[in-house]
Amino acid sequence: MTSLDHPRLSGLGRNPAAPVDVLVRLAAHKAGRHGISMRRGRLADAVVEALLTHGDDDNAVSLHGDRLSPAMRRRIAEHPDPAIRDAYAAFVRYTVDRQVTIGIEALEEAHGRPRTALVGAPSPKLRAAVARDWYDRPAAVQAALLADPDPLVRAAATVDKKPGVPPEWSDRCLADPATRVNVARYVPLTSDQFTQLMRTEDEDVHQAVATNPHLSADMVARLLDIDDPAVRVAVAQSRHVDTETRNRLYALVEAERAAGSTEAWVALNWNFTEPDWLREAPLDERMTYLDCEQTVFRRVLASCRDLPEEAWRRLDNDPDLMVRRTAARRPDAPPHVLERLVRAHGDVFHIRPLLVEHPNFPRHTLRTLVDEPSPNVRYVALQDPELPVTALQQLATAEDSFLRRGVARHPNITDALLERLLVDPAPEVADDAGANPALRPARMYRILAEAGL
Repeated sequence: MTSLDHPRLSGLGRNPAAPVDVLVRLAAHKAGRHGISMRRGRLADAVVEALLTHGDDDNAVSLHGDRLSPAMRRRIAEHPDPAIRDAYAAFVRYTVDRQVTIGIEALEEAHGRPRTALVGAPSPKLRAAVARDWYDRPAAVQAALLADPDPLVRAAATVDKKPGVPPEWSDRCLADPATRVNVARYVPLTSDQFTQLMRTEDEDVHQAVATNPHLSADMVARLLDIDDPAVRVAVAQSRHVDTETRNRLYALVEAERAAGSTEAWVALNWNFTEPDWLREAPLDERMTYLDCEQTVFRRVLASCRDLPEEAWRRLDNDPDLMVRRTAARRPDAPPHVLERLVRAHGDVFHIRPLLVEHPNFPRHTLRTLVDEPSPNVRYVALQDPELPVTALQQLATAEDSFLRRGVARHPNITDALLERLLVDPAPEVADDAGANPALRPARMYRILAEAGL
């Protein structure tokens, strides 16, 4: 967490090259403690002792598990302040109470019991947390959760289609108000089950059913007249809908959006379902979607790996950027296609691997991106770990702070550049400069001295 007032200290706390004595002195400052809490790996015993001396229960939340030596785990377990002893467990209970996913290992550590025992915990919220966080639970455990007396637990157990609902549980879960919507999204439905769900006149149920990938053609036909944008978009993505019907449904929703309908806007822009069935369709059928008016179909098509060269040529030049990026992730994407895409639009850094990490990407061209007009494209140049100092100097003067941050994190940074970025007006830049392992120990000690530590 970047300290707005003392970013160099919070950054220094994260610095993987910071000596133990630097971290011990940092622990006397709130910003330093925040930075240390973000470090990866085990903390030295001396650092833990300093955090216990200067910190509070908020800082103690990060002192648990493999971050500590066995001696320090005993030290915290025997700490005279109950708030320190219970800090991590209290944090986990807080997340459980608010129904936030935290991970099954965290639940086991905080409660000191194995997951098999937590399934039968007295607290419904804890049992629901186990259902959310134990993804690969065995069938017997899933059955126990589906039969749980508390609706909160049953709902949590059915959110995801894995481990799913066994066929013998379908009727019961579809009749249960706590699980009906969840289960209607993914279990194969019989004609009677489908009819019963449609009779509920529940909008959420209808929307869930419409996204079910196992619907028959007859079921889809019975959904066509439902006046709900989310249902119309889901039905339009069905394998049982012809091109004319699909275009008509999308046109209806587009018209509603143009008329100011929030529901229609959400259905078109926040709809994360895809026609996954298209990936398994015969090649001849898939090829008919190359010119599909709806982008989502072309995007799914671009995620296939067995298309002919003509299809890739079309998809590489698709009018939609997401389609082009999806196509470029195929194993044999040509170098010029990858470079052209990155040079025009940059990369998407929250999706791994990056396009510039593709084996066919011409990495020698990365440094040439420094002179591109778009800051998002120039940022990609920083993926070259040997980017010349002259290029780093150029990017360090950029108006966009995210570019200066990229320079502050770069492994080829010089002492002079680090010095400049340590006093950058954007706290995040100074924080990243303080966290760069290239920062020399002598400069670390000066930062401490300047802060009176």
